[in-house]
Amino acid sequence: MTATASEPVGVIGLGAIGGGVARAMLGAGVEVIGCDISADARAAFDKDGGASVDAPAKLAEHAGLIFLFVVNAGQARDLLFGAGGLADALPKGALIVSCVTMAPDDAVTIGKGLAESGIGMLDAPTSGGAGNALKGRTKFMVSGPPAALKRARFAFDAAAEKVYEIGDVPGQGSTVKVVHQLLTGVHITAAMEAVALGIRLGLDPQVIFDVVTGCAGNSWMFENRVPHVLSGDYTPLSAVEIFVKDLGLVLDTGRQARFPLPIAAAAHQQFLAAAAAGYGREDDAAVIKVYRDLAGLELPAKKG
Repeated sequence: MTATASEPVGVIGLGAIGGGVARAMLGAGVEVIGCDISADARAAFDKDGGASVDAPAKLAEHAGLIFLFVVNAGQARDLLFGAGGLADALPKGALIVSCVTMAPDDAVTIGKGLAESGIGMLDAPTSGGAGNALKGRTKFMVSGPPAALKRARFAFDAAAEKVYEIGDVPGQGSTVKVVHQLLTGVHITAAMEAVALGIRLGLDPQVIFDVVTGCAGNSWMFENRVPHVLSGDYTPLSAVEIFVKDLGLVLDTGRQARFPLPIAAAAHQQFLAAAAAGYGREDDAAVIKVYRDLAGLELPAKKG
């Protein structure tokens, strides 16, 4: 998709999702300036036609519209409000698009802090994975002032398959993302448990995959993650530690609302077990290794 209106866009965090979104914008003709602590990530982005800087505050010299892809709310606060932070460097009227998975209360607090500096915020967590990000097929769950969304629309058009307009204030997008992450974490764990059971019963995991993806038991996560097991490739596209964090957010939100979440809690324990076993930095499909270790299963070996 080609952007119909444009201003330079900064993207902080050139990892699997942020890097894909930034490249999708480049492909649509948007001028993008990236930023990442990794020199390798910056070099790769420059090689792909972008430009990059090595510190977030330097983006203020190039862009007043900045998409933020970091791991959690703590990193976002440090980057925005810490010593030499972006909030002090940006001019009044700048706009931050936060694509960070965080607690709704954190999104509200960060939005208020930015507003005190005269900076707008869209709360815009994402879904879709790294492959879709590169193709401009990310889904954004956006909340914030309509005027801010209108300003950033060209960038969303370049990077998004769908923009869900959740509400007018930060925090609402993050609330939807918390509910969404409950399902994604549970679905990954359930998928790996099912495949592990099938292997224990003597089934070919490829047969399990073929049957389930053609029948009622399928889910997006089953169809997307089980191939990682079939290929024996646990290169992290979304790591186990991400779901240790995200399901932790889900459970924290449930506690605050005095709402029981027993299924999410069980899934969280499986991701914690995977992290404790040393698989935290592997792809989240590596949660199946918990079942392997417990039952002595033989998983498919990495091909090639």
